[in-house]
Amino acid sequence: MASNPPGKCCTVGVKHEGQSKGEIKTVNGIPAYITYPESKDTSNAIVILPDVIGHEFINAQLIADQFAANGYWVVMPDLFQGDPVKLNGPPGFDIMNWLQKGGPEGKGHLPDSVDPIVEKTLAYMKEQGAKKIGAVGYCFGGKYVARFLAKGKGVDVGYTAHPSFVDEEEIKGMTGPLSIAAAETDSIFPEEKRHKTEQLLKEMNSIPYQMCLYSGVEHGFAVRADVSKPHVKFAKEAAFLQAVQWFDEFLKGKRESAS
Repeated sequence: MASNPPGKCCTVGVKHEGQSKGEIKTVNGIPAYITYPESKDTSNAIVILPDVIGHEFINAQLIADQFAANGYWVVMPDLFQGDPVKLNGPPGFDIMNWLQKGGPEGKGHLPDSVDPIVEKTLAYMKEQGAKKIGAVGYCFGGKYVARFLAKGKGVDVGYTAHPSFVDEEEIKGMTGPLSIAAAETDSIFPEEKRHKTEQLLKEMNSIPYQMCLYSGVEHGFAVRADVSKPHVKFAKEAAFLQAVQWFDEFLKGKRESAS
C-alpha cells in the first residue's frame, strides 16, 4: 500500500458555510454536481472524486465552484450510489464494512463498483467537449485519481489531497503528472507512506510529480478543515492553490501528458 485504508478520520470534520452555484444533474445514469466557468467553456475540465461524504457535501461543492471560478468546467459524480457517509456520525460507524457491503445492492464501494461510475462520468465529459481532463481526489477519491491516471483511462493530470487506499501498483501505473497535498498528522497517509510514494515516483522517472506537506493539520484538512483556526485555513487554501497551479501548468498549459 502507498496509503492505508480509510478510517474514522475520513468521516469527521467541519461543515463550511456558503451557497453553491452549480446544480445536480443525472449524466449517463449517474447523479453529479456540475459547475461551469464564466465562459461556459468545457474544453479544460476537472472531475472531482470526493471523499466518503460525497458529491452533495457543501464543502466539496464550494471547492468545485472555486475550480470553476479559475476557468475549469467541473463534474463531481456520486461515487456511492446514494450511500455516502454522514459527516461526524453515527457513533461506532464501521467504515470498512461500508466499503465492503454498502450501497443499494450491498456490493460495497470498491473498484468493481466505483470504476464504472468514473468511466461513465469521463465519457460524458468528453461528449460535452472536454479536450483535457484533470482529476481531483480527496481521501477516498485519491485512489481513483491514481487508477484513472493510467494510460488510456481518460485522465490527463492528477491532484490528490490526503489519499487513502492507494496501492503501489496503482502508483506505478500512472502516466500523467501528479500533485499530492499531505497532512503532517495523518494515520492514513503517514510519514512512511509519503516517503514510499515519493520513492516510487522517483524510481518511475517518467512523470512530473509534486509532494507538498502542510504542518499543523490532519487528514481531511483540504475539505473538512476547521477554518476558524488561521493556520488550518491557510493550509486548506494553500492546498487548493497548489491544485490550481498544477492544472494551470499541465492541463491549460503547453505541457503534454502521456495518457
